[in-house]
Amino acid sequence: MSTLKVSNLHVNVEDKEILKGVDLTVNTGEIHALMGPNGNGKSTLLMTIMGHPNYKVTEGSITLDGKDVLAMTVDERSKAGLFLALQYPAEISGVTNSDFLKAAVNAHRQEPISLFKFIKELDTAIDDLKLKSEIAHLFVNECFSGGEKKRNEIVQMKLLKPAFSLLDEIDSGLDVDAIKIVADNILQLQQSSPMGMIIVSHYERFYDLIKPTFAHVLVNGQIIADGDADLVKKIDTDGYEWLLKEKNIALQQQPTKRLSLGSCANNPKGKYNE
Repeated sequence: MSTLKVSNLHVNVEDKEILKGVDLTVNTGEIHALMGPNGNGKSTLLMTIMGHPNYKVTEGSITLDGKDVLAMTVDERSKAGLFLALQYPAEISGVTNSDFLKAAVNAHRQEPISLFKFIKELDTAIDDLKLKSEIAHLFVNECFSGGEKKRNEIVQMKLLKPAFSLLDEIDSGLDVDAIKIVADNILQLQQSSPMGMIIVSHYERFYDLIKPTFAHVLVNGQIIADGDADLVKKIDTDGYEWLLKEKNIALQQQPTKRLSLGSCANNPKGKYNE
């Protein structure tokens, strides 16, 4: 069993404190639902664990099996077994999906994967996610639909088989059928190679499919409540107001920013539809 441990984590973004003392322990085989109103630090926590340079740790620690994650570069964190599925996956023009994924897989291996084995695993993952086979030969996420981008993140996760996966609203932008496809693939991988998972979502339906073992509510940069799947259902039914009143907490919501990574407006013929 491996353990990812976050202790008393304080994080600044543009000199403003967002996380204010987060404690969270995740073991392989566990699925943790991370909930909370928008702008309260959920994405900040995941980005910080993965090492995004805009998120500055001012206090606290993150360890993976006792090793200092904060001392690792982003690629070292990935090789150590951490994986982040982005809320807004980046487009990489000029790099095909297959080339990108093969390079990622080889970066995690002592010996390069054989071409035959890689193609077999990639084709299987693409088929499992119900994506068109052509997606392997297109530039990474370029002019994909929102749902295709999210499912492509899961393709990457299936190929890398991380010890810990951080999924940031992987279900947003997916229709009902696609949500089930993504959930089924996550559970399939979890059963074959147990991961520790932190999953951010605003939808109880997705959590109902995933069946988290633990649930946490993050408000004002701190985890104010812990529980299990029953807490997810309570939040879905009654919202957060009852919890804020119970804890005597006033919501101090931070403004959220979305980074634009390009548009397909100038290339409508390049659109690859689901």
